[in-house]
Amino acid sequence: MINKMKKWSIGLSACIALLFFGGTASAHVTVNPGVSAPGAWETYTMKVPVEKNIPTTKVTMKVPEGVEFVSYQPIPGWKVTLDKDKSGKAKTITWSATDKGILPGEFQQFQFIAKNPEKETNAAWNAFQYYKDGSIVEWTGDEGSESPHSITKITSAAASSDEHAGHDTKQHDLTKEKEDKTSNENDSSQTVMMTLSIIALILSVIAVVMAVIKRK
Repeated sequence: MINKMKKWSIGLSACIALLFFGGTASAHVTVNPGVSAPGAWETYTMKVPVEKNIPTTKVTMKVPEGVEFVSYQPIPGWKVTLDKDKSGKAKTITWSATDKGILPGEFQQFQFIAKNPEKETNAAWNAFQYYKDGSIVEWTGDEGSESPHSITKITSAAASSDEHAGHDTKQHDLTKEKEDKTSNENDSSQTVMMTLSIIALILSVIAVVMAVIKRK
């Protein structure tokens, strides 16, 4: 009975570890919304999670072909640098931490406004995540790769008649709702992982105590 309990607790601990670390490995830099209308002035949100046990101190994002970067939302603790071409259009945006950066177990959201191309296309957001130890993760791969870039589908199907000054306010509201839902799901997932980890720890302690009692 005791041996079965020990094996069961060890197996549960292994499954929890697999779920936890598997979920962490799948996290990557994303840009939302995933769908937007041609010619829209869209508010985009780039979410950057930390996958390592060291802080992220810099993030560089390339502006997709045909997309016109307009402005960014300032964030305390971060400095923004724009690399522009000869015509004055921003080609890359770099967020550099002036403090501790994004710590392990955290994520940061960077918001900016960009004007979509007039024609339907897939806008690929190539991003480069810099860690404090000098390592770089290049989020530039195709979907399904180990480090995929995020894609926004620019399609007429996303167009709405409810626009103000060229900005699709309905799409903006949907984007905000999606971000809030994602944040809530992340919080729930972290709570579940913490609860399962505590249960696994308790079972492991019980198994050890039972083994000691048996020896006596």
